[in-house]
Amino acid sequence: MVNFSTLILSSEELSGPGGLFDFNATLPLVAIQFILLMVILNAILYSPLLAVIEERKEYILGNLSKASEILAQANKLTAQYEQELNIVRKEAQLEITNSQKIHKEILDIELNISQKYIDNLLDTITKDLLDKKNTALNSLDTIVQSLCVEIETRLSI
Repeated sequence: MVNFSTLILSSEELSGPGGLFDFNATLPLVAIQFILLMVILNAILYSPLLAVIEERKEYILGNLSKASEILAQANKLTAQYEQELNIVRKEAQLEITNSQKIHKEILDIELNISQKYIDNLLDTITKDLLDKKNTALNSLDTIVQSLCVEIETRLSI
């Protein structure tokens, strides 16, 4: 510990009067150097760097504003197209329903026409068969009468 105290005493003797707080010409010189270095660094390094940072900030804000405008337009167009799509879907559904009605009516008309044709055909065939039956019965009747007459004539002989 003795060596430490002697060391402290000897350092005071070497530095001279004033010690740590000696305000001679070096303090203003250090202050001038600090201010000069601050001005040089500000002019060379900080100002261009701040300018580049500000440009990037403006570029990013500009792109964000453009992106938000484009997004708003996209949302507006999407809503518009969805409305148009709903309208077209409703029109298509209505057209499908109408075409189904029309085709059902056409089918009903064609079925009625074909039913009438089939009924007329059956009536014609039935009348023709009745006519042929009556003709056959009449011819059979005449044949039976002639056979009866012939049988009577033979039996009477």
